[in-house]
Amino acid sequence: MTTAPNRDLPVDPPVDPPVDLDHALNIAIAVAEEAARIQRAHLGGDLDIGTKSSVTDLVTKVDTACETAIREGIAAVFPDHVVLGEEEGQSGEARCRWIVDPLDGTLNYAHGFPFYCVSVALEVDGVIEVGVVLDTPRDELFAAVRGRGATRDGRPIAPSDEAEPIRAMLATGFAYVPERQYENLEVFARMLPQVRAIRRPGAAALDLCYVACGRLDGFWELKLQPWDVAAGVLILQEAGATVTNGAGAPYRLGDRVLIASNGALHARLVSLLDVGGAETLA
Repeated sequence: MTTAPNRDLPVDPPVDPPVDLDHALNIAIAVAEEAARIQRAHLGGDLDIGTKSSVTDLVTKVDTACETAIREGIAAVFPDHVVLGEEEGQSGEARCRWIVDPLDGTLNYAHGFPFYCVSVALEVDGVIEVGVVLDTPRDELFAAVRGRGATRDGRPIAPSDEAEPIRAMLATGFAYVPERQYENLEVFARMLPQVRAIRRPGAAALDLCYVACGRLDGFWELKLQPWDVAAGVLILQEAGATVTNGAGAPYRLGDRVLIASNGALHARLVSLLDVGGAETLA
């Protein structure tokens, strides 16, 4: 599998993007809906479960089928674009790159726990321009195009305005590799008495969308991959929320730490978490 290089997520869009972003948004929604259809069709059936980095890091035939469907749907419309997907990595280079998690929350899906989604983003010249996250169990669609705000089922969304950690509900996640889990365990234990609650739902793309629409006040996680967050980061930014690395600098795909919040909480959250600087993924 190919891991993406660091990519900045600047505020200003590139000049003269080589793709119609409205058309790209429609295609992103269409391929996400097809992946969600596959997920619903196979839910509770024989998933042919395998493992990747550890015994708890699952992959199913549904992950593969969803990514194949997404790749085929994109290639049929944009044959000169490339795709970076969780299951098949990336081949080649192009100005336009789709970053895809075909089933974010595979472990949840395999257990029938209803918190998983499809995440599809379009990057143009190194800038994420389109992001779509489709919450399959709730059939709830989060979407954004850079500079146009973010929506849930077509309606504008905005983050909460909570500024006090002790009144905030946060979420986090843990890596599947045991030695990486311990890195966040100490942070989790230290944060728990400082905030109202911490949840661990298990799908980073949805966690980011929940911050974007105010269901969560903040979220942090260590060692997320580009496909985990590319769409969710844009949706969060376009909703007016904040996302940085562990040092409080603008988040870049590949940074070791991601911290997201409603903005009002952010400086306090970065200080309390104290999870290090801007190191990138190994």
